[in-house]
Amino acid sequence: MDLRCLLCCRVALLLLSMPCGLYCMSVHILNEGPMYVIPGSPLILEARIEQGPLEEISVVTWEREPESGVAPGRETLATCPGKGSECAGTSPNVSGNMQHQVATLRIHRYKSPDSGVYAVTVTDHRGVKTTAHCIIRMYEAVHHVSVSINISHSSLICGESWGTDPHFNWLHEKIAITQSVGTVSKDGSTLVVTMKPFCGHFTCVVSNKLGYSSASFTAAPCETEGRGTTVAVVCLVLLLMLVGGVLAFLLWRRHRHNSRGQWLHEHLDDTI
Repeated sequence: MDLRCLLCCRVALLLLSMPCGLYCMSVHILNEGPMYVIPGSPLILEARIEQGPLEEISVVTWEREPESGVAPGRETLATCPGKGSECAGTSPNVSGNMQHQVATLRIHRYKSPDSGVYAVTVTDHRGVKTTAHCIIRMYEAVHHVSVSINISHSSLICGESWGTDPHFNWLHEKIAITQSVGTVSKDGSTLVVTMKPFCGHFTCVVSNKLGYSSASFTAAPCETEGRGTTVAVVCLVLLLMLVGGVLAFLLWRRHRHNSRGQWLHEHLDDTI
């Protein structure tokens, strides 16, 4: 009898020390946040629900509120019954479903007002609520690219206003930067110019999924540019001199031939 009581006490203590083994529900949104969505494209959020053997899902609710926390406050987007497959959206642009403990919310055509903090709340049969959050923002095009110079460090800095996920690329005289010109920082926004002298035309191109924009910085002309122009002028002058010489030779030869023919004709007349 004492042994049975001892075993019962141990089992009770074990159950009390592991409450989440039977009564524990959790939810997390699978999409990494913050998420950036292109206007007009669909937004799909998925949340996985983990529940204990004695837990039952009563209802799943999707809500949204502004990231700033100001009015109009939290808005209900869809409500899903615990054992149902389809969710009831509050507008034609919203739908959702429940499958294999994964709750899915769809915004069919994303617009700027759809940005904010999304919350999925799972309510169990006892009325206990568990919530997970995700931040959704609008994917912005590249705007207002500019290039500034840091003379003390011989570097050019490319700036962009508010574009989402900007990618930076540098050109020197319309050609991609090589090690002979300089090195680009890890994020691509800074070009450290190592070429001597610091000269030529530099361009920073910033791009993302919605397009690109560029800005330029022009230093003093490189010597190679002036030398190339000089060589071109010299070559042109030599070519003109050569053509002129050939024409002069041909004219001289023609004149000599005509003069000799006339002399022979006059000499023949005299002989006759």
